Amino acid sequence: MQTDAVAPAAYARRFDAVLVYIDANLDGDLSVDALSRIAHFSKFHFHRQFAAYTGVPVARYVQLMRLRLAARRLASRNGCSVFDAALDAGFDSPEAFSRAFKRVFGIAPSSFRRQPNWQVWSASFVIPYLSRTLTMQVRIVAFPETRVAALEHRGPIGHINASVRKFIGWRIQSEQSPVSSRRTFGIPRSNPDTTPPDEFRFDICGEIDGPVASNADCVRELVIPGGRCAVVRHVGSTDHIGETIYPIYRDWLPASGEELRDHPLFFHYLSVYPDTPQDQWQTDIYVPLA
Repeated sequence: MQTDAVAPAAYARRFDAVLVYIDANLDGDLSVDALSRIAHFSKFHFHRQFAAYTGVPVARYVQLMRLRLAARRLASRNGCSVFDAALDAGFDSPEAFSRAFKRVFGIAPSSFRRQPNWQVWSASFVIPYLSRTLTMQVRIVAFPETRVAALEHRGPIGHINASVRKFIGWRIQSEQSPVSSRRTFGIPRSNPDTTPPDEFRFDICGEIDGPVASNADCVRELVIPGGRCAVVRHVGSTDHIGETIYPIYRDWLPASGEELRDHPLFFHYLSVYPDTPQDQWQTDIYVPLA
């Protein structure tokens, strides 16, 4: 275990270093892979940790910082064109830059260059560092290695229910993972807050005790690795599960002295729909620890 993760102050220093790096490299590689290496955190968890620390997703933060740079250059440099500002700030095209600029400031970059509105500019760059502390009941458990049948959902998160219905159909037809007697899990392979909708991936899983028979539904066998995990229970619709996830990374993790394992968090669904109303659903969130 790395000792610099023990103190919350050391945890903050890691992210402060990332913010300094972003500011100095706005025209460079600011991908999650690159920034997670700067922070010395697993890329599996970095985007959530970053959003928890700053209050905004990393892609949004990077875009805001690039727009800030562009706005400064447009207003302060004689002859700085929209094209030059866009390229200097790391945008692929003037069109993409103009769309993003107008979405944030409400005016086109050419208009801002002629008459800078610094009040709007300043208001756009208040990054909501979160100070709210939630009382969480966190348990540390030894999760046993678990074999599951899994159906991968790929595409917008709003379409995931169709994949869930398909997986339920397989469970009923195959009888290999009965809902009444086998646990149900979910493994997000990417973060819907930071991933393009068509690239979002999520494994819908049911516990099994034998090999998955050949099937036309693309259901395959997976193993959820065993190991130490932090567990927090979310009550209510899973549409709002992020409200429980982010405080784990923002509040509990830096104060705990724990390190994350290179495996995505996963969900254990304790309630069955429609037997349980959505506002009473219970879902255990497992965060793998080193």
